[in-house]
Amino acid sequence: MTRRFIDLSVDIENNENTDPPGFSPRVTYLTHQESAETVAHFFPGLKKDDLPDGEGWAIESITLTTHNGTHMDAPWHFHSTTDYGSRRAPFIDEIPLDHCFRPGVKLDFRHLPDGHVVSAAEIENELTRIKHTLEPLDIVLVNTSAGAVFGQPGYVDKGCGMGREATLYLTERGIRVVGTDAWSWDPPFSHTARRWAETHDPAIIWEGHKAGREIPYWQIEKLHNLEALPSDGFTVVCFPVKIREASAGWTRVVAILG
Repeated sequence: MTRRFIDLSVDIENNENTDPPGFSPRVTYLTHQESAETVAHFFPGLKKDDLPDGEGWAIESITLTTHNGTHMDAPWHFHSTTDYGSRRAPFIDEIPLDHCFRPGVKLDFRHLPDGHVVSAAEIENELTRIKHTLEPLDIVLVNTSAGAVFGQPGYVDKGCGMGREATLYLTERGIRVVGTDAWSWDPPFSHTARRWAETHDPAIIWEGHKAGREIPYWQIEKLHNLEALPSDGFTVVCFPVKIREASAGWTRVVAILG
């Protein structure tokens, strides 16, 4: 069987809808013509017109947070400690590499309403539907309604999210890397804020992330193209960029079929 590669990553681009206001990336492009004088500066006496077609190099300057684009969160992002407070939470440069090349399973929750908090029972029902038994270190990807509107207005408010109960259901079974095509693993903040206004229960704030206080796990956000995947039978490759002592790293996530 011929192997097929499916890109599960989004572009880093100038788009104000990929993140909340003030958090989107900025990319500045320098063209071949604009850089020619800079190239010539390295070689005294060289003129722009001496270069082939008068062109230098293309280069980009980018202003990013580690949570722009498709990225992997480290347990350090969720809380300063993990394993029930017994040790410091790991940074992104401390992820075991063998966690990043593993069999994948996709949970299809596109039918769930925006802001819905996925329960352990809903995960169990989906696993039963797709006839998949979780194995330790499977990479679990969650397909939500947000994936279809990435980069469009309202993206950050779209999709269901994983609560504490659902997250612990996975991590208690040996899952250490998960992912979602939504802006966050948790339900969108706008929906949680409405619930908070009604209940003032602090336990609902970022509850899926905060489950990492108990069992450490690594979380990929802003995935793309999950609808192109089968429920299982594929491999996920998701090595993050190595940034010392950071809370996250940009990640080119690819699924391999066959």
